[in-house]
Amino acid sequence: MTERSDAVGHACAYRRMGTHPVRDSWKLKRLTDREREVLLLVGTGVGNRALARELGIAERTVKAHIARIVEKLEQQTRLQVAVLAVLAHETLCGDLRCECHETGVPPGA
Repeated sequence: MTERSDAVGHACAYRRMGTHPVRDSWKLKRLTDREREVLLLVGTGVGNRALARELGIAERTVKAHIARIVEKLEQQTRLQVAVLAVLAHETLCGDLRCECHETGVPPGA
């Protein structure tokens, strides 16, 4: 172990980094319905081409949606918003038949 990791110990990663992704979920209200839909699909791990096919839109439009989502959620990368989508799935998901509403856990988690 390095000297730094000894000093930090097993402190909560959120506390160590000064962030809490789900606590900042109020930022999700900034998204349009379409952006929320795109965000949920990004959270499934599919690529832009598959996302475009699923939504019936051009891949360029998907990239534009993702760029706006990254900006609105004050993140730097697609990966960061994908992780946020998984963590906030229950908040984002409007499908009342989704198991996240029954268990509080995103499908497949």
